Formats: sequence, C-alpha cells, structure tokens
Amino acid sequence: MATTTVRASGAPPGRSDPKVWFRVHRRARQPRLRLVCFPHAGGSAQFFESWPALLPADIELLAVRYPGRQNRLLAPFAPDLPSLADDIHSALDAYLDRPLALFGHSMGSSVAYEVALRLDSRGLAPTRLLVSGRAAPHHAARTGLHTTDDETLIAAVRQLGGPGSEVYDDPELRELVLPALRADYRLIETYRPRQPRPLRSPVVAYAGDSDPHCPPDGMRAWSELTGPGGFDYRSFPGGHFYLASSESDLLADITARLA
Repeated sequence: MATTTVRASGAPPGRSDPKVWFRVHRRARQPRLRLVCFPHAGGSAQFFESWPALLPADIELLAVRYPGRQNRLLAPFAPDLPSLADDIHSALDAYLDRPLALFGHSMGSSVAYEVALRLDSRGLAPTRLLVSGRAAPHHAARTGLHTTDDETLIAAVRQLGGPGSEVYDDPELRELVLPALRADYRLIETYRPRQPRPLRSPVVAYAGDSDPHCPPDGMRAWSELTGPGGFDYRSFPGGHFYLASSESDLLADITARLA
C-alpha cells in the first residue's frame, strides 16, 4: 500500500476568507439569491462550472473550494466533517446580504447539511437544502474505504463512474490528487451523527435511479430532517453521477424550486 499523509488541520491565515473558500462561477450585480454548491469526495469547485449557463441570471453561483486540491493544494485537510462545515460557515458571512440555497452532491450533501444547521442556529436558515447522491446521515451505509490500500480506494471511485477518474492513470497526477480523495473519504466515513437535528429549511433529495449507493429509503430519510418546510424526492436516469447526463433536467428542477 502506498502511503498517503493526512495533513493536520490548524487555523491557517485566511481560514474564513471567502476568496479562499468559494469560486464564484458567475457574479450577478444584484443577485436575488445565491446558490452554494458543495462537491463530492475528491471533487472540486470546477465540477459546477457549467451550471450558470442553465440558471437564471439573478442567481449567483458559489462553489466551495475544499482544502488540499487545485489552487488550495497546500492547505491542510480538515480533521473532521463538522470542522470543515465550521470553516465554510464562517466564510459565508461575506454573502449573507442575500438569501442562500445550498446544494451538495454525495459527500457534499452532508457538508451542506452541517452548514445549514449552523446557519439555522443563527436564524439564517437557507431557503432550500438540496441534497444529491447521499442518504440521510443517520441512514447512510457504513464503509471504511479511507483505511484501505490505494488500489482498492481508486477501484471504488472508478466504480461510481465519476468524471476525471483518468487522473489516477498518471503516476504524477495520482500523487497530487489521491491524498485529497483519501482525506475526503475519511471525513465522510467517520461522520456518524446518531441523532441529527432537523432543519427549518425545506429539503429536496435527488438521486440517480440506478445508483446502488442511494436506495430510495435512504434518500427519503432526509424527510426526517425537515421541519415545517417540507420535503420532496426526485430521481433522474443514471447512476451516482447522474448529474452529467441529466444536467439540464436537474437544473430546470432546481430553477423551478428556487423561483
């Protein structure tokens, strides 16, 4: 097994700097609403770069830049998922002059939920929490891929069919991206809230109809984490990364819900 090091997280300068934490894919002069998008494990803010073209012009899209990749390659990894949510929540202070909606895919769903909890506790509940490709925290399957060897972890990621898995074929690129992937899996696989708190925000759950990792019961369990805001569940054709093939339909649904 090749050794990959998890960098310890401290409180580096700029940990709450919005320019560090968010990529603004489209900046609106007078946004009606901001949609904050949280990538999957091993993913980056670039995953959402095509979305603005399919959203109304008055919705500003922010994509979260997790530490340890791309322009934040040297940033220390978070020690756990709640700590990551703490930092993202702090960085969002710069954007609270407009309503926020949160979208997360896979691991990003859990991070978005934790950030939503923090906003909710301040009386700043998001207008919507949109979760995708991940069962509710108290129903998610327990796995331990972050403790396995590199080949096993990479094989599991390839099985999901996500974009960009060809980077693992290049030894130099693999050395750059694999630590972030393993760190992300550590975050999500050690995140096990037994009694997660419900939100005041409405929650919408999305999944691919052939994604074996997201059974309908697990996705519908997000309904237990909503209050009076309500819950809805919708599936699209495809697997774990249905977002690629069903992008226009997904964005049309999101647009309608944020109208």
